[in-house]
Amino acid sequence: MTAPARREAAQLLLSLEPPAWFLAHACAVADVAGWLARRIEAQGHEVDVAAAEAAALLHDVDKLPVVGRPAGVRHGDGSALWLEARGLPLLAPMVRDHPVTRFGSDEDAARLAAAPLEARIVAYADKRAGQHLESMDERFASWRRRYPTVANGAATRAAWTDDEVATVRDRAADLEQEICAAAGSAPGDVRRLRWSRRALEAAR
Repeated sequence: MTAPARREAAQLLLSLEPPAWFLAHACAVADVAGWLARRIEAQGHEVDVAAAEAAALLHDVDKLPVVGRPAGVRHGDGSALWLEARGLPLLAPMVRDHPVTRFGSDEDAARLAAAPLEARIVAYADKRAGQHLESMDERFASWRRRYPTVANGAATRAAWTDDEVATVRDRAADLEQEICAAAGSAPGDVRRLRWSRRALEAAR
C-alpha cells in the first residue's frame, strides 16, 4: 500500500472545502512534517516521507463540517476513521494520536510512543505549527490562553489542572527530543519545507 502523492492529498483536502484558517494550519503542519521527514531519512532512518506529508496535510479533517465527526468520537480518531473509509488506512494511525490532549492520558501517550515514526513526526509538527512555525513554548502559551486551567476546583469548561499541564508539557518535550534527535537538528533549527501551497495550487 502506498501513500497518496502530494497533489492527490491536496485534491482530497480541497474537496472538503476547507476555510482559509484551516488551510493555513494544515499547510504549516505539512510543511514542517515534510522538512522533518526528509531530515530524518537523510540521517539513515526508515521513514515514509510521502505518507508523513499526506497525513500531516489531512490530520485535522474531522474538524470540517462536511466530514461530520460522529458524536462521541474524539478528534484524531475521527480523522483516522475518515481516512480508512476513503481507502487510506496507511495514514489512519499517523493522524489518530496527534492532538495535544493525548499527552494527558497514560494510555494514549503510550499508544503514540508505539505508533509508526510517521505518526510521531505528524504529532510533533502539529506542536510546532499553528498558522505558522512556532516554538513549542509559543504553542503551549496559545493553548493555555484558549484552555485555561481549573481554578479553585471549578471551571466553566473542560480544562486541565496545573499538574496535568505539566505532564502534557513534559511528554511533548520528550517527543520533541526524540524527533529532533532523529533529524539531527536542534528544535530551533526546525524549518518548513514549503511544498503544500504549491500542491494545492496544482490541485485546483
